[in-house]
Amino acid sequence: MALSSIQTNNKLVQYRTEIVREFVKENMFSPYMGDSATAIIRTLYDNKKGGEQINIPLVTRLRNTATGASGTLVGAEEAIDNYGMRVWVDWARHAVATNDAEEQKDSADVFGEAKPLLSDWGKELQRDEIIDALAALPSESAPAGLGDANGQRVNGILAVDATQGNMDTWLEHNFDRVLFGALKSNAESDFDWSDSIVKLAAGGTDRFLKANLSLMKRIASTADPNIRPYKTKDGYEWYVAFAGEFAFRDLKADLASTWQNAQPREKMDGNPLFQDGDIVYDGVIVRKVPQIDYFVDNVWKSGTADAFNLKTGGATNARVSPVFLCGQNAAALPWAKMPMPTFRKETDYDFIKGAGVKMCYGVSKMFKKHNSKLKQWGVVSGFFASAGDS
Repeated sequence: MALSSIQTNNKLVQYRTEIVREFVKENMFSPYMGDSATAIIRTLYDNKKGGEQINIPLVTRLRNTATGASGTLVGAEEAIDNYGMRVWVDWARHAVATNDAEEQKDSADVFGEAKPLLSDWGKELQRDEIIDALAALPSESAPAGLGDANGQRVNGILAVDATQGNMDTWLEHNFDRVLFGALKSNAESDFDWSDSIVKLAAGGTDRFLKANLSLMKRIASTADPNIRPYKTKDGYEWYVAFAGEFAFRDLKADLASTWQNAQPREKMDGNPLFQDGDIVYDGVIVRKVPQIDYFVDNVWKSGTADAFNLKTGGATNARVSPVFLCGQNAAALPWAKMPMPTFRKETDYDFIKGAGVKMCYGVSKMFKKHNSKLKQWGVVSGFFASAGDS
């Protein structure tokens, strides 16, 4: 008996009618962003035409002692220490396009995914730029690349571009809010960045352990000016630390035997800062941001400037990962133009169609000039030995 066979072109092909988009994480910093003066990442909405700078005023606490009944207050008034921090804004745009011929071939409405894809792209861009800003060095100058073809929304001196001199100056200005490994004394008293980070050895106490997290918290509360914790509506005070995948792994393993000392999960219900998967210990919420490790392995490595080399910067080329412990006003994200959908006008007689998005903003680690030093306002920068998985 002869069986009929179906020629290739006549075989039924089952197409999926929905596109499974590449998984792109939400902006991991979203729960910590807000427009209040006490937010960890402040969003400011200053939609306007003209100008490329937005000013953020900062004031420090009053320090003078009280005047009693027998004293004279006239002439003893205290001047308010204030500073105007400038953030430069720049444009970010993206778009996708297709034509009728390609759309006719499409069995799954690929172009219909334009809006969610552009939304994911914007969230990913903003997440990465916040990481870049937390690592950047404060600067009163416009960021390099402002207004160029790709734009530059991250303010300060990018860590990847920092020279040894830049890093030494940053360490001098922020000596009271930087930690290398397990000891404050790991930071060289002459403010030498490379001599400080090279002390971090893999596999020992210079990893991101619970004792080092508590030390970072003490550094935040004793720094001058103080780094204020975020206060929830119920009166509790919290710092939030952002750590990469491997630093988070080390802390979680260190806490495994003493987990009863960590904040019980049920007490965190209703806390707007807490997200599933976070670690809570000693008044600090530790948030895992895996993309920090992407920067360590692919951006902050030996390169042109070669100073901020975290990939092999520790003892005997040990891998180093940053942890950013943040309080109020750690970073700012001012908007000059909120995201707006855009559409292609050059359509070749309605044959081509395109959809896009445009927005204008800046992102910066907040800082203040204090005694002629540019101090990061709400961040303790920790650096810890953090080997990748073998």
